[in-house]
Amino acid sequence: MKSSARHKDAVGQSRAPSKPSSAHCLTICPQPIALRGTRLGTARRAAHCSLQQHQGQNHGHLTGCSPASHTQRRILICPPLWSEGRGPRSALTAMAAPSTAPAAANGQRFLILFDFDETMIAENSDDAVVRAAPGQRLPDWLVAAYREGHYNEHMQRVLSHLAQQGVGEDAIRAALEKIPPTPGLAALFQFLRAHPHDYEAVVVSDANTYFIETWLRRFGALPLFRRVFSNPAGFDAAGRLVLRPFHAHACARCPDNMCKQVILREYLARRQEERGGQAFQQVLYVGDGANDVCPSLALGPGDVVFPRRDFPMHRLIEAAAGGGGGAGGGTAPLKAQVVPWSSGEDVVACLQTLGKER
Repeated sequence: MKSSARHKDAVGQSRAPSKPSSAHCLTICPQPIALRGTRLGTARRAAHCSLQQHQGQNHGHLTGCSPASHTQRRILICPPLWSEGRGPRSALTAMAAPSTAPAAANGQRFLILFDFDETMIAENSDDAVVRAAPGQRLPDWLVAAYREGHYNEHMQRVLSHLAQQGVGEDAIRAALEKIPPTPGLAALFQFLRAHPHDYEAVVVSDANTYFIETWLRRFGALPLFRRVFSNPAGFDAAGRLVLRPFHAHACARCPDNMCKQVILREYLARRQEERGGQAFQQVLYVGDGANDVCPSLALGPGDVVFPRRDFPMHRLIEAAAGGGGGAGGGTAPLKAQVVPWSSGEDVVACLQTLGKER
């Protein structure tokens, strides 16, 4: 999940939110809130959205871009996303893991995007890896060094500390491979395997590529995904796991290292071009954390958002739908259909219905 406030602390430390970004395309970004006294992962996923509403046109699935069939939509305008000289496409090309799923001629009908922590796996991957540390905890000085809004930077220090304590790749891999999947995930993956020509699957996560690919490979699911968008990570010659931020952006309400809405927008635009101008019939987003609200707000009325029931994403969406505006007010309601899930089988049931309807 790694929320827009990717607060993380495996030892009672809370991770802080980061800044949202906006591209030249209009974007909608959640505003994080910092939580104290929680685990790394738990704190990271609890941010809240505060959005402004404007009038604009809608393009395809994305609020703020303009489709032939939709007219005025409420949108949010965030400051420019990319620093001069660095475009979103180049960032995506550099940071996305290579495709492992088979390509389909002119493509599948549906694009389904997944968060990772607490969406695919039953806990936060960072918390699991910290348990490989001596005493299964971080020293107090390292916990205290965390700065809100800079969780990726904090995790870089955590991984460096683990290396200094002799925690190598085997121990980290073993910790990751022990993480159980969320309920019903096996059924959901089996459904996607059975419908390879209908669904193109992508991971969009604020975890890191090593954690995600290691777990998916162990679970036998890596080939299901065409792309893994996450913070790049890999072992260097000294055996240290090196973590880098996904990209830089100017969105003050998303984590400083990642705005998932930007990734979604750029991916949809690129895939439509690669598919000869053919857009996906429907975009589906499965998540749990507060930073999963930002990309969800960009989806249109024909799309579907699957928030994990009773997790931050679900609570924020419910608050907005009820007129409460979320924890801090001002959160825009989603345009997409909302289908809460407790098990992957809930998602499968919805996908089966959508497949028949479409």
